[in-house]
Amino acid sequence: MIGKLDDYLRFNESALSLRSQRQQLLASNIANADTPNYKARDIDFASALQGVLARTSPPAGVLATPTAGQLGGAAQNGDTLPDGTPVLYRNPAQGAADGNTVDMDVERNQFADNALRYEAGITMINMQIRGIMAAIQGGQ
Repeated sequence: MIGKLDDYLRFNESALSLRSQRQQLLASNIANADTPNYKARDIDFASALQGVLARTSPPAGVLATPTAGQLGGAAQNGDTLPDGTPVLYRNPAQGAADGNTVDMDVERNQFADNALRYEAGITMINMQIRGIMAAIQGGQ
């Protein structure tokens, strides 16, 4: 029974965990906006989620292969999230004289978008739990 509950909640739990880790990366970018030679970092969320789900559940093939968009190659030092997701460098639209690649407009937008999607994930998990509780209680 617990295994079935884990399977039922796995997608949203994995998505929330990745969103939380991405939020930390984006906050780090914002905090280091004035640090010389700091390279803005991010993850390709869709492919990271697909990778996490592939490692934790039977292959389902439900997610399409995404494009990385404005993200560049992986960090040379093997920088990864705890689940093994590679952290990528963000390609700057315009270089800075001090070598910093943080674009505050991009970072703020990504931060707000990720926070909104995190809140939506919380709402989805709450709805799943309410559905489980209603089934257990017999719809009372």
